[in-house]
Amino acid sequence: MAVRWRGTRARAGDASPGVGRRRALAGAVHRRLHEAELGPAPALLALAITWMVFQGLNDSFLSSRNLSVLSVDIVGTGMIAVGIVFVLLIGEIDLSVGSLAGLAGALFAALNVNLGMPEWLAVAIAVICGAAAGAVHGFFFAKIGVPAFVVTLAGLLSWNGLMLYLLGPESSINFNDDGLVAMLTSRYFNAAVATYGLAALGTVAYLLLSYHDRRHRSAAGMPYRQVREIWARTTLLAVVAFAAVHVLGRFEGLPLALLIFLGVIVASDFFVRRTRYGRQVLALGGGVEAARRAGVDVARVRIAVFLVSGTLAAVGGLFVASRLTSATTVPGSGMLLINAIAAAVIGGTSLFGGRGSTWSALLGVLIIQSIASGMALLGVEPAVQFMITGGVLLTAVVFDSLARRAVEARGRA
Repeated sequence: MAVRWRGTRARAGDASPGVGRRRALAGAVHRRLHEAELGPAPALLALAITWMVFQGLNDSFLSSRNLSVLSVDIVGTGMIAVGIVFVLLIGEIDLSVGSLAGLAGALFAALNVNLGMPEWLAVAIAVICGAAAGAVHGFFFAKIGVPAFVVTLAGLLSWNGLMLYLLGPESSINFNDDGLVAMLTSRYFNAAVATYGLAALGTVAYLLLSYHDRRHRSAAGMPYRQVREIWARTTLLAVVAFAAVHVLGRFEGLPLALLIFLGVIVASDFFVRRTRYGRQVLALGGGVEAARRAGVDVARVRIAVFLVSGTLAAVGGLFVASRLTSATTVPGSGMLLINAIAAAVIGGTSLFGGRGSTWSALLGVLIIQSIASGMALLGVEPAVQFMITGGVLLTAVVFDSLARRAVEARGRA
């Protein structure tokens, strides 16, 4: 007896539902490989390998203490990387984010410590100035026609100089250890009801939104996820969320900084994938002329993207300053910029535009900071860390380039 499976001859013993599911899964994986659309899979694999290697070399790596420290250390760079994702989605680059982060911290400290301004007002001014600087970069790029590389390079130099001027001869300003900004990275929630409640709330919210999206896409005649896939994704999210809450709760609790970071990522992801503006950003990354013919206001979208990048750079700079409880020249040294761009690319955002997610920032910065944390536990000098991070970045860029070539070869770019 012979049966048919999707138009091909198969043995009768292969016709079981289990075999069919495995074949369907294998076909999906093969199709993804052929189309070079693996999404976050390479970054997740790299993160898993990184954690397994360092845990094997030092069993303290996955301890509650180290993971808690790691979850706070990623926030400053991660915030900046989210802004970089927006810029990369339109196929451009922003070299000013490190200097803007340093300027935000210096401006806050100068206003609060030197001039006695209330912390909340100093924070607001620092963030607004970051947004304004980003909008200026976008204006020169979109309206005047100056290449983004040159505009943001000029911003890197200018804002770094202003940061040094504000910090003064001592190159640092210490602020209140118990104040609003310091609390960003020193506040933890350890009540089980609150932490596990947040994990449950996030999981339920994802499930409801997934079902809503399924109904909406089905009504519109668009492809939609199957119920089994929705439940599988929800289960995986629940496992990760509750495991994270359990592990972090064994040390000091759930960090406020991590919650804010995840909130920014979720909001940014919704903004990119679910709003008209987000679709315009992705369209612009796919091709400027095609986007213009589709009615996209190219200049407005470009300015808005750089405004978002400047805003998140300032926010990230405040988190970096919070971690140090002082404003210093560290953010403007160049490493923060390099790590932020590397995080976005390693996480899966394409350098060629039009492909990526704000979740890339989380995955990428986790990989980079995990390497740094593991090296510190092993007592390895920073030079080796830089070489390893550079190798990971090169691998990500090579994969991105090969994916782009594969798409172009099929006439889809």
